[in-house]
Amino acid sequence: MTLPTPLLDRIQSPADVRALSRPELKQLATEVRDYLLRNVARTGGHLSSNLGTVELTIALHHVFDTPDDRLVWDVGHQTYPHKILTGRKERFPTLRQAGGLSGFPKRDESEYDTFGTAHSSTSISAALGMALGAQLKGESRHCVAIIGDGAMTAGMAFEALNNGGMPHAGRVPNLLVVLNDNDMSISPPVGALNKYLARLMSGRFYAAARESAKQVLRNAPPLLELARRFEEHAKGMVVPGTIFEEFGFNYVGPIDGHDLDALIPMLENLRDRKGAQFLHVVTKKGYGYKLAEADPIAYHGPGKFDPAVGLVKPAVAPKTTFTQVFGQWLCDMAAADMKLVGITPAMREGSGMVEFHKRFPARYHDVGIAEQHAVTFAGGMACEGLKPVVAIYSTFLQRAYDQLIHDVALQNLDVVFALDRAGLVGADGATHAGAYDIAFVRCIPNMAMLTPSDEAELRRALTTAYRHGGPVAVRYPRGSGIGAEAGREFDEIEWGKGVVRRESTQAAAGRAAGSRRVAILAFGTLLHPALAAAEKLDATVADMRFVKPIDGALVEQLARSHDALVTIEEGCVTGGAGSAVTEHLNALGLTVPVLQLGLPDRFIDHGDPAVLLSQCGLDAAGIERTITERFINPPTTLRTVVNG
Repeated sequence: MTLPTPLLDRIQSPADVRALSRPELKQLATEVRDYLLRNVARTGGHLSSNLGTVELTIALHHVFDTPDDRLVWDVGHQTYPHKILTGRKERFPTLRQAGGLSGFPKRDESEYDTFGTAHSSTSISAALGMALGAQLKGESRHCVAIIGDGAMTAGMAFEALNNGGMPHAGRVPNLLVVLNDNDMSISPPVGALNKYLARLMSGRFYAAARESAKQVLRNAPPLLELARRFEEHAKGMVVPGTIFEEFGFNYVGPIDGHDLDALIPMLENLRDRKGAQFLHVVTKKGYGYKLAEADPIAYHGPGKFDPAVGLVKPAVAPKTTFTQVFGQWLCDMAAADMKLVGITPAMREGSGMVEFHKRFPARYHDVGIAEQHAVTFAGGMACEGLKPVVAIYSTFLQRAYDQLIHDVALQNLDVVFALDRAGLVGADGATHAGAYDIAFVRCIPNMAMLTPSDEAELRRALTTAYRHGGPVAVRYPRGSGIGAEAGREFDEIEWGKGVVRRESTQAAAGRAAGSRRVAILAFGTLLHPALAAAEKLDATVADMRFVKPIDGALVEQLARSHDALVTIEEGCVTGGAGSAVTEHLNALGLTVPVLQLGLPDRFIDHGDPAVLLSQCGLDAAGIERTITERFINPPTTLRTVVNG
């Protein structure tokens, strides 16, 4: 049933939001929340966080003159109401689908998306840069960073706060940081008191009185210092804002982020103030939808569901995912080795560590959204003889690259990196794709990397990595593979050795007249479409298993017994596993044609993973077609060059 949305239907841009009365804004919040819920239930996406930001989004667009005033959202998965109110309501049913709306702010999607955000803790830095840019150009505009409480755990947010409260060219820039705190609640009495005090401290009277007192007491430094300390202590008794005051921000809050009667006058007061302001807003994840309020984690990023029923378990149990295989291995290995510790940067559920946390709480460490700290923290533990396993998404390890090199690899510390979400990730798009880990890991001395091809291989790869000395990364994709039974054993893979999975009949029996013998070297789960293509082409297929150390003996063997090599990886071609193969051939002085297949040198947008792989030519049909065109039935001009 589609419910009427008369007010929302009138909203073509935030200018229409600014024209609404307070009662109309409250009705708009109801309509936006319902529209959001119904559409995310059809497409899947981030739900809990967006239900919690409806009123905050409406208040921000009502008070500020967007897009001239800049809103920077952090992490970015809380911007669905923002998209609905900024001229994208009609496209909202295409959310996270190929060719449709991104699930995150995207600059080339709308002028209201002032900064692309999908990784966390970047908003304050970006908004500060915008504020200083406006100041240098002599432009008058407001710059607002809206950051979640989880994102405030990252060091980058505090680096930006440290810089944001400082004078630049003689004055502190006009910057408002809104902390969207959705992990605490305010009881009615405390909320009412805080609302009153917060409004008082944000208003012009308080600001004027504060500045006048400073002027009067400036000639009496002891009294000025006493007044400053009294103000800090008075505010500290009712608000947790002292730390932000120390950074040079005027802290206000916390206030109820679902109360438009509190939010709007508060934002109006802060809009009219100069300098660095910090507003602490408390919201509730899943607000307005009881099922999501009760279990915001389950409704954080659900697939399609019926809002009237809620999430239900599928009738047929899905195949075991790679993440689940990792989680089971982690628990099994922890039971066998007391030295194992598990580390995650705020991705307990996503990385499959819930059971490990329950069974081994003393050895489980969630460090928050702080990837740099996670890696160096693991290095410190390794120095003490522990065996850290860092469960981290491939895309998030990028944020700790310096620590990976200097704090772990340079010291050759015994740390295992379980890189989940390697390769394409579908609906989350380019910001979350694990496209670069092979290239950026294999160039680091002391680092090793394994690329298991299925669930059973993943368990063996993890065991091999864990028992090997030094830093090792094991990369695996999101979702499930071919359904290979992982088992519960601790079998290992011979270090640095690949295995031939299919032998070409031509390679075994001798070359047929006019034919070309092709060997496919597969890294990771693309082994299986490679095998399917090889059946049509009668090609040899090797499961390389290791990117580093590369199995040089196998590469040489295949190069000497075949006319052409094809490398396949679900990662960037530039500097990837295929490059490792060609580098080894060059070192041997072997000249053999090599076709490198992988992700192209561009950012790949959101969409169905299978469709995206097909578009990149990495499904079975695409692999067969490309090899045929290159080596078996090349165009005339290419055939002349190759045969010449």
